[in-house]
Amino acid sequence: MTAEQHLTSDLFEVDKRLGLKPVVDFNSYLQKAFGDGPCRCSRCLATAGDESGYEHAHTFDLQGQTVNRRFATTSGSDVLLVLRKAWLSYTKAELSPLGNLDLDTLRAFVEPQLHKRLVPLLLASGLVRSIEGQLVLQVQAGD
Repeated sequence: MTAEQHLTSDLFEVDKRLGLKPVVDFNSYLQKAFGDGPCRCSRCLATAGDESGYEHAHTFDLQGQTVNRRFATTSGSDVLLVLRKAWLSYTKAELSPLGNLDLDTLRAFVEPQLHKRLVPLLLASGLVRSIEGQLVLQVQAGD
């Protein structure tokens, strides 16, 4: 096989790790983490959608699509659970509970159309904080 043929064949090979159940489950979870339209919780209804005093956002504009976080299934511990499984499956290494989250690695196993959901979910769940442009895991002992 020539170098050119090898390069071309690499372009069309799919990373088999993307088909692993925990990775597929994480992508499915990310898809279902948001509902259509603005949040309709009692707080948002009482303030007519003004979220200025909220610690974490309820409603998001994801590239022109208004969605709301599904609170019942997107707590920090819920997100961490599915993320840890997918991370381990894809990278064959444990997710480090300390320091910056490697967003490039995370995006490598997330379907491209779901990339816009990653950071909003991670921040809104409280799993990460943005510090000087870096996403820092907020994993507590016992999580």
